[in-house]
Amino acid sequence: MDKIVIEGGKKLYGELNISGAKNSALPIIAATLLTDEESIIENVPPLRDVASMLKLLKTLGARVSHEKEIVRIKPSRNLKYIAPYKMVSTMRASFCVLGPLIARLGKAEVSLPGGCIIGPRPIDLHLKGLQELGVKVKIEGGYVKATASRLRGNDIFLGGAFGSSVLATGNVMMAATLAKGTTYIENAACEPEVVDLTRFLIKMGARIEGVGTHLLKITGVKKLHGVRHRVIPDRIEAGTFMLATAMIGGNVLLRDALPEHNGVLIDKLKTIGVTIRKHKNSVTVVKKTRKLLPVNITTMPYPGFPTDLQAQMMALMTVTPGISVITEKVYPERFMHISELNRMGANIFLEGSSAIINGTKKLSGAPVMASDLRASAALVIAGLAAEDRSEVHRVYHLDRGYYKIEEKLRDIGANIWREKE
Repeated sequence: MDKIVIEGGKKLYGELNISGAKNSALPIIAATLLTDEESIIENVPPLRDVASMLKLLKTLGARVSHEKEIVRIKPSRNLKYIAPYKMVSTMRASFCVLGPLIARLGKAEVSLPGGCIIGPRPIDLHLKGLQELGVKVKIEGGYVKATASRLRGNDIFLGGAFGSSVLATGNVMMAATLAKGTTYIENAACEPEVVDLTRFLIKMGARIEGVGTHLLKITGVKKLHGVRHRVIPDRIEAGTFMLATAMIGGNVLLRDALPEHNGVLIDKLKTIGVTIRKHKNSVTVVKKTRKLLPVNITTMPYPGFPTDLQAQMMALMTVTPGISVITEKVYPERFMHISELNRMGANIFLEGSSAIINGTKKLSGAPVMASDLRASAALVIAGLAAEDRSEVHRVYHLDRGYYKIEEKLRDIGANIWREKE
């Protein structure tokens, strides 16, 4: 097992490239199961989660290759319908094979999903949407067992307790592409990753209207075909590097970072005193010596402030003078990083679903333990700003969503490296 070691205090200067979006690539990979023709997907980051998803597709009977961020997938005409526990339990997005399998085969057995421990993430919206398409579902032995003689279009409302669901929208939309008749999905998620999946399905021959809105109209077709597609840049990786530069100081150009995908983050950073220059397909972040201002933030589904940047934003607020408040409305229990940031000298306490951060002058390096993917990134950027040495343990979480983050940070001036435990 590896750890990340950081000697803090060095500002960041230079340019780096943003990788393809993991949260876009994973459901698109699942969507290739909707046809038996080959699809080619470009800009796919070589991450642990991507490797896990491709391994699952091989288990289901697809021929798969991944070289230089290009994935080729040729599903078998005789797909297997069981997605086993040892595959699905490690990553929540692998549950997205349920919709394509039930659409192609009329049956599926998919293990209940795993992933980061960030509070309850029920699958009720997935099952509700599929049942309204005519799928019979039962949960038995830790598996969702689903059957359908024929999927039929329906009007489906996918509202949950904390808003729309990205993965449920994707799962139901994929199944609906091969259903008989027309499906309307109300309260659909409209994150850029959902839009990317939708455009991939349209290239395959799906008939979908309302792209990027909360109301999708899907007219079922008899068959889909293989296509070539390029995955969008990762807005969460881009946001993480923007927040790192804002916390530590410097001047960094992020190539392949689409400004429109991080509008709310850019607005908040400008509000607190960070200079942001938006270009067509890139962003420049400039943080000089003047102090930043505190801020109140509430995470919400897109286009609100993303929950996947909450921990990184909290790290920035730990060294911002004054009182800042971050309220988590997507995953109210996603605060396991607070205790680790406090180990580094932060002053944070939790009140319900809100974290109150009293900014301090400095953080101190310390050994800390990553609890999930985004918490890992928050601890890394906190270590970059801290005095002395920090060690971030359990970085296998980090490797699920960031490609060679320590190398990218080192290329722009950080004193950071990876060691074996």
